[in-house]
Amino acid sequence: MKRLLLIALLFISMTGAAFAESFKISDIRVTGLQRVSAGSVFGALPLNVGDVVDEQSLVDATRTLFKTGFFQDIQLGRDGTVLVVTVVERPSISTIKIEGNKAIKTEDLLKGMEKAGLAEGEIFQRATLEGVRNELLRQYVSQGRYSAEIQTEAVPQPRNRVAIKINILEGTVAAITQINVVGNTVFPEEDLDALFELKTTNWLSFFKNDDKYSREKLSGDLERLRSYYLDRGYINMDITSTQVSITPDKASVYITVNIEEGAKYTVSEVKLSGDIKVPEEEVRALLLVQPGQVFSRKIMTTTSELITRRLGNDGYTFANVTGVPQPDDKNHTVVVTFMVDPRKRAYVNRISFRGNTKTEDEVLRREMRQMEGGWASTYQIDQSKLRLERLGFFKEVTVETPQVPGSDDLVDVNYSVEEQPSGSITASVGFAQDAGLILGGAITQNNFLGTGNRVSFGLSKSEYQDSYNLGFVDPYWTMDGVSLGYNVFYNKTNYDDADYDVTSYSVDTLGAGMSIGYPISETSSMNYGLVVSQDSINSGTYTVPSILDFMYSNGGNFSNADFTNVKASIGWGESTLNRGVLPNRGYSQSLSLQSTVPSASDLEFYKLDYRGQYFTPTSKETALRFHTELGYGDGFGDTEGLPFYENYFAGGINSVRGFRSGSLGPQAVASLAYPLITTNPNIMPNYDPSTGYYQCNPETGICTDPDQDSQPFGGNVLVTGGVDFLFPLPFIQDQSSLRTTWFIDAGNVFSTNCDKYQVDCNTPDIGDLAISTGLGLTWITAMGPLGFAIATPLKEPDGSETQFFQFTLGQSF
Repeated sequence: MKRLLLIALLFISMTGAAFAESFKISDIRVTGLQRVSAGSVFGALPLNVGDVVDEQSLVDATRTLFKTGFFQDIQLGRDGTVLVVTVVERPSISTIKIEGNKAIKTEDLLKGMEKAGLAEGEIFQRATLEGVRNELLRQYVSQGRYSAEIQTEAVPQPRNRVAIKINILEGTVAAITQINVVGNTVFPEEDLDALFELKTTNWLSFFKNDDKYSREKLSGDLERLRSYYLDRGYINMDITSTQVSITPDKASVYITVNIEEGAKYTVSEVKLSGDIKVPEEEVRALLLVQPGQVFSRKIMTTTSELITRRLGNDGYTFANVTGVPQPDDKNHTVVVTFMVDPRKRAYVNRISFRGNTKTEDEVLRREMRQMEGGWASTYQIDQSKLRLERLGFFKEVTVETPQVPGSDDLVDVNYSVEEQPSGSITASVGFAQDAGLILGGAITQNNFLGTGNRVSFGLSKSEYQDSYNLGFVDPYWTMDGVSLGYNVFYNKTNYDDADYDVTSYSVDTLGAGMSIGYPISETSSMNYGLVVSQDSINSGTYTVPSILDFMYSNGGNFSNADFTNVKASIGWGESTLNRGVLPNRGYSQSLSLQSTVPSASDLEFYKLDYRGQYFTPTSKETALRFHTELGYGDGFGDTEGLPFYENYFAGGINSVRGFRSGSLGPQAVASLAYPLITTNPNIMPNYDPSTGYYQCNPETGICTDPDQDSQPFGGNVLVTGGVDFLFPLPFIQDQSSLRTTWFIDAGNVFSTNCDKYQVDCNTPDIGDLAISTGLGLTWITAMGPLGFAIATPLKEPDGSETQFFQFTLGQSF
């Protein structure tokens, strides 16, 4: 026994001595490899043949091999001068099986595990499996499933493989049962509860999922609570502690927030400090903080931003303005000092554009309000960006103002744009209740050959109207933004074929026009136009005497009349809307006057129109829209009254919803027209004096038919308007192409030239307005806007026709 122990000690001492002595590697031999190639080992091993190694270098080499993650055991030995590397590979993953998951899909779990390095065929590492388990637990906890349990098992299999089994017990979702704010004496608890995004379980929680605890949401709620107090003068308010507790069954969560409110502070004095650079009276005009006010951190911060922006407008782009409150705890007052550090005025070195592969640089440069060599004005740089966005050529516009290297007062202004298609060849199929089937097509290029000019050709055809139009607009006919446009058009309208009751007649209009737009500010412009048109009017089968009288008295006959008119127009428009499609902030309005030129026109009349809408947000997701459309027209000179085919109509989904299209306003008695050769009524076709089937006037040849109902005739005065409450649809994440509204519409058409053939013809009177209310939906689709409305009348004028459901799909060009 003693002899064996002596031999063992001798062997150990010899081995240690062998490793303790350095040696020169003559060869390297690797044993134990199964799947890993020898090349991978040699590539990772920091030792080569010919190297002289000692004990420390061998230890370092072992650590390096372990870092590859391929092996679970590594031994370095020596056979003379041969380095022997003996390895035991980690097993590979043969299969992964997941059971018990419902809240998270198996596919999603496998994708997440694969990103973490746990997938079939990969090297198995116990630490990775444990990390995946912890991450899955975190995911379930974030869903409020605090009772979730996850069991993992690695089952050994032949050929150094393992099968991974993951059993999940998801448990139930814990709901917030109570939220308590302790220590509040100033504000009612319900006001503070309303600040929290987290809520106790309520009937909306199923949809909003707001009763599930989240640490991130709680942090946001605590910051809102703190800001609420700081904005109301309680500058010493403090959240002393927060407790979140879960019941033993892990089904309910209780949240307790302890606060100390402190005293309310008022502003005693407001000071400006530093080098202001701009006129002090202009800066003081921006001070929202005033002595005597209750201190508000929000108002102080907003004031700092306004002063910073004012300095930026004069080139002090890097100015820093900080509001510093100095409290007086004895008197509970605070002195607010705005520290102004303007730094150096910055100038623009160069303006460059990136991403405009189709659009010429000149098209972008002419929209610039910031000039090279001038002060780097924050307002002008942002205004230039806004003008680029309004072009409609770009999907996205971003701007950067980096400092020029080696200079502390020069910046470059770099605009990056992402172009989107500005031209299209489209076809559309639509349907509208007031027009029937609509077939249309258009060739449009808003950025023709990258010049920014607009060229378009469009056509549409419906059951009662055909329309063709060719147009060209140069938005920069002059360098200062005066636009010039031309268009040629042909419209054919036959109300005999219309699906709704409107006075039957047809109008064929062929014309051409030009327009000039002159900008008078960033958001408004003046527009001047001249249109020459020929209108051919034909009476329908059943027409009203008013139409026949008009045609006869203006040089026509009872079946047709032709009028050539030259119309001049002047208009003003303004828009501050935040979006071109489905806006929710800002306003737009337009006022236009169109009149025929007396010496060059067969008819003399004018029309004055106003349209306006105003959006005001009521919350983050809701807004109010106020809108109106007003119109007035009349004849002058030798023309008595507004020509009937220029009359206004109201009612329908784009006017007063809930009423049939065109049904509001004056009605007219239907008639039959027969030219008289003699005054003897016995020669008129089917005329029976005993029954009076045709009631004819021998002097005019106009015969009324008692069996025909009165028909909408329109009028020369239009009054419509309403209020829309915009709100989002539940369950839908992307609301950018949807708009839902609850609305109240009001309006009617009146006439100041009623004649004896018209019924329900009233002069303007607010008491005669039609009123309706209902719900509307607009959806912007690839085919065009899709609109629905369900409405019920609140007040029905005489002769109007109601319509509960209305819709329209697509649009004509």
